[in-house]
Amino acid sequence: MTLAAGDTSGIPPSVIQLAIAAVSCAVNSGAIEAPRTLTVIDYSLPSTTERMWVFDVPSGRMLFKELVAHGRNTGENLATSFSDVMNSRQSSLGLFVTRDTYVGSNGYSLRMNGLEPGFNGNAFDRAIVMHGAPYVDAALAKRQGRIGRSWGCPALREAIARDIIDTIRGGGVIFSYYPDQNWLSTSRFLNCGQSASATKNTEV
Repeated sequence: MTLAAGDTSGIPPSVIQLAIAAVSCAVNSGAIEAPRTLTVIDYSLPSTTERMWVFDVPSGRMLFKELVAHGRNTGENLATSFSDVMNSRQSSLGLFVTRDTYVGSNGYSLRMNGLEPGFNGNAFDRAIVMHGAPYVDAALAKRQGRIGRSWGCPALREAIARDIIDTIRGGGVIFSYYPDQNWLSTSRFLNCGQSASATKNTEV
């Protein structure tokens, strides 16, 4: 997978390299089918910045660049803590694959399967889904120094949520990043085969 020139604006090169390496590992190992879309979330950036990017994999074009919320117990403006535990109200890291949509208490929503036990394997049971939320709002961020927080879901602006969900549903891949050393060193998709080349390509 290659990305069009200029389309990675705002993503640290190391993060997009990790995302591409993780997706390649997942496809090559048979964990997932080759995805149509890649969504990258960089939780090391403040919630007041657009820290989610959606790419069309076949063309490498960036389709969306958006605000995204993290969990209530993950941090204030800056994310600091992540969990895969039920009722933790924290965001989870790692590689997810998107499933079907439904209409629930948060409106039109997208189910997600976590592919990394110990980091996001409970996402489906925790109802970690993508949905729109009124608290994901640039004006609100300016007033209070952060956007609102979810119960662990990657919540989006209401005005754009349906468009993004319909673009990435049904087999798209989501890569949620934070420089957590335990995840970086033990993720099966970031240490594919433990080969020297994989280690070199996924250094941060």
